Amino acid sequence: MRNTLLTFTIILLFNNVIAFNGNKNTQDSTVVLSTKTGDIFGTVCLPMSFYKGPVVLIIAGSGPTDRNGNSTFTKNNNLKFIAQNLADSGIASLRFDKRGIGQSAAAMKSERDLIFEDYISDVKQWIIFLQKDTRFTKIIIAGHSEGSLIGMVAATEADKYISISGAGEPIAFTLKKQLKTQPDTIKKMSNTIIDSLSEGHEVKNVPLLLFSLFRPSVQPYLISWFKYNPVAEIAKLKIPVLIIQGDKDLQVNEENAHQLNEACPNSKLVVLQNMNHVLKTVSDEKDNSKSYKEAERPLHPELIREMVSFIKQ
Repeated sequence: MRNTLLTFTIILLFNNVIAFNGNKNTQDSTVVLSTKTGDIFGTVCLPMSFYKGPVVLIIAGSGPTDRNGNSTFTKNNNLKFIAQNLADSGIASLRFDKRGIGQSAAAMKSERDLIFEDYISDVKQWIIFLQKDTRFTKIIIAGHSEGSLIGMVAATEADKYISISGAGEPIAFTLKKQLKTQPDTIKKMSNTIIDSLSEGHEVKNVPLLLFSLFRPSVQPYLISWFKYNPVAEIAKLKIPVLIIQGDKDLQVNEENAHQLNEACPNSKLVVLQNMNHVLKTVSDEKDNSKSYKEAERPLHPELIREMVSFIKQ
């Protein structure tokens, strides 16, 4: 872990406003984690009558995903809805824009300098922040998609951990699977690069067809990401673990959840029927794709029930 890369000063700014989403049962406050490369912004969502209790640290997935679960091409508000629904059940939460995303855009390092451990370190610093707040009695980490692995590695200082739609295999394996449908030439070139990066070696001459995926400036990040095996990481956790997976997830299949569950004796696996990757109830493939851009579609009804039951145990 390269915590020495970052020097953190934690600043808490209270806005004292009712949640911007119009939910009259919650109150949102802005929190700022100041780092050497810029500020990371988040939102603490509290029930209106909150005094003391557990808090859930919500970690977004891969790509340009903000604290609400939205990106440039999708708007489904899944992480925002998790926070709201937890508050309705009396549970506090903190969610944040990753460095380089949304309000935290200025905290982005150069692409060549960014590594996977930066995200892990950020989460560890958020945990320290929450530990210093006397209102919070327990810290539960809930990571979605790529956030599952980030949270998994950082969860050693938390009280409980929740994986939501998290991968059960190293990302290098997943990439190879996704490239299986490509022409043999592209597949062969890609696998050669992936194997090299998995061994910690950068590739200087990247074919133009693969440049967007394996450009030299992103290779340090890929190397740092490839070395983590979710099965090995979750096996290290001695705290209670909940693994939630939807059977209509087109990005992470159900097998991944079973792999995580088998590797962690103190885990509980819940597979939700008709839930997709963005945590919505869907009927078919067309409806699945449509849900990624439907900001008002509610979460799968069993998701929050399972989370709340686990948190309150």
